[in-house]
Amino acid sequence: MALILKRIDAGGLQVEALYNRRSRTDTPAQRAAKEKASSEAQRRMNQIYSYQKLELLLATNFPSAGSALVVTLTYDDGHLPKDRKTALRHLKRFRDKLKKERTAAGLPELVAFWCVEVLTAEDGRWHFHLVINNTGSDAEIIRRCWIYGSDIQIDKLRVDKEKNWESLARYLSKEPRECQDELAKPGQHAWSCTRNVKRPEVDTVTVPDDYQLSAPEGSEVLLDEKKRTEFSSFHILKYRYSGVRSGRRVPRAKRRRTRRR
Repeated sequence: MALILKRIDAGGLQVEALYNRRSRTDTPAQRAAKEKASSEAQRRMNQIYSYQKLELLLATNFPSAGSALVVTLTYDDGHLPKDRKTALRHLKRFRDKLKKERTAAGLPELVAFWCVEVLTAEDGRWHFHLVINNTGSDAEIIRRCWIYGSDIQIDKLRVDKEKNWESLARYLSKEPRECQDELAKPGQHAWSCTRNVKRPEVDTVTVPDDYQLSAPEGSEVLLDEKKRTEFSSFHILKYRYSGVRSGRRVPRAKRRRTRRR
């Protein structure tokens, strides 16, 4: 008997699932139990919510603390946009200028995620949250490129128990009604990204029935969930690296690799 191992490789963040493989010799009871365990494992692996998809993308592109900058751009009174369309046009102009200045300075290509928000109904002030790759020379360039106000906040990405990819993704993926954005359509992503972002890789392989999931040394376990019945079992493991990656590889077997969209 063999097991199925599915792994989502998102750089500093890993999600793994181990569950039973169905066999032609299974009895009806065994087949039903394995199908239930497989469905449950797949359900737990699937990134249903917008913030979960964004969490994996952020971890893939910014695998460690300080590898990105979290930027908030706010308008002053003299430059407030009249609507969302105008605000997005201003943001595109900012990104284009930032990309151009980076290129001229010989800095790495811009990788960015962003969302647009309006504050409370009492204020109604448009602002943007961005996460961009940190080159070490960005602060002054950002301040030059944002010409619509001087209220600019720039922080380095944190990856610890209090703040990390998940907390940042949740914040950037707030529901439109929480952002007081009446023009956002129900179900649409609150966030966007540049086309050059890296996508998490997914491996699905067959492994021996004695294979065990375990987080590499130097990592922090975020989720460790097991379920076992008479005929089936599954194990979900989610962890992040707190140091140098161990380089552990998926066992060589029947492998199917894809990239998450």
